[in-house]
Amino acid sequence: MSARDWIEKDFYGELGVSSSATADEIKKSYRKLARELHPDANPGDAAAESRFKSVSEAYAVLSDPEKRRQYDEARSLFGGGRGGFDGFSGGNTGFDFGNIFGGGGGGAGGGQGAGGGGGFSDLFGGLFGKRGGGAGSANRARRGSDVEAEVRIDFVDAVKGATVLLRLSSPTTCGTCGGDGAAPGTSPRICPNCSGSGLITRNQGAFAFSEPCRDCRGNGKIIDTPCGECGGDGISTRTRALNIRIPAGVEDGQQIRLSGQGEPGRNGAAAGDLYVRVHVSPHEVFGRSGNDLTLSVPVTFPELALGTTLTIPTLDSSVTVRVPSGTASGRVLRVRGRGVVRKDGQAGDLLITLQVHVPSTVDDKARAALEAYAEASAGADPRAGLNALLQEKKDPGET
Repeated sequence: MSARDWIEKDFYGELGVSSSATADEIKKSYRKLARELHPDANPGDAAAESRFKSVSEAYAVLSDPEKRRQYDEARSLFGGGRGGFDGFSGGNTGFDFGNIFGGGGGGAGGGQGAGGGGGFSDLFGGLFGKRGGGAGSANRARRGSDVEAEVRIDFVDAVKGATVLLRLSSPTTCGTCGGDGAAPGTSPRICPNCSGSGLITRNQGAFAFSEPCRDCRGNGKIIDTPCGECGGDGISTRTRALNIRIPAGVEDGQQIRLSGQGEPGRNGAAAGDLYVRVHVSPHEVFGRSGNDLTLSVPVTFPELALGTTLTIPTLDSSVTVRVPSGTASGRVLRVRGRGVVRKDGQAGDLLITLQVHVPSTVDDKARAALEAYAEASAGADPRAGLNALLQEKKDPGET
């Protein structure tokens, strides 16, 4: 991205947020726009694709704290691009850019003096890979930014692991020019004005000050015939397909890091990483608590009172459990080793909660049997403890 882009493009406007927006607000707005403008959602819509690229470019800058700081400083210095880039040569703005480049340039109150440093060269040192002078560092290698993506998988796949196909639209090395920005059959040439350093050093008295080269705009190279796909930037937004291996036992909301699958680096530097946030769809029967699987099983009152043996389904087969006589509703039975397998090879457990099933209707035969049971067990009061407590509340202080 050229220096002009940093000043003239309104990245906040592209994302529809204010310049004081938080990182979370910027991310939320980007994700909303990316979903709306994604090429897959707008096939054949060139305007939507162009807008998607602009939104991705804006997010690449504003999501990086250092890039955002530099961008804010540049726009503050040049009034958000309203003065254009004429300031490099003085233009017709009437402003003495020598004071910025030279840090004082004579005259009272001339900003930061020669001994104070800072000024334009300090600011754009960060933008062009240089800070504070010294030829040859303007084009230093710069690691690519990290990229975030989201994927939704089935509950069973989360427990057992799976490989999913992820379609990712993000900045990547231009496939047409290979990243050098020049059209096929041509090559960038070293800028003759700065000899490839990207900086021009000017002497003012006893001091030397550096500024970005006007001819190559600080890139150190001149592209006579820019690549038609990326416009000479060397990076284009593309939709690529990646097979992502989801490890067994992944939890809802967990992030998976794929090294080197993020935004490509500059000048031969390593690419950033891809962080995939996994969303797990709930299962219709099973639940999960850490590495344990949970299951609620309906049982009848006679099964709890008299005891029984139940065949319980698992995610891959079934298991037999014994219910002792006199088991209370809500009791949890533990089947060891039938839960989620941990990274160390150990497995969680299957936790079975027994819940008594009360039928909504009963026929005459069942009603008669229940009435007979109620009469036979009339002497047993399951609420004896509660009744005693109520009596104490009713007659406090009585002995």
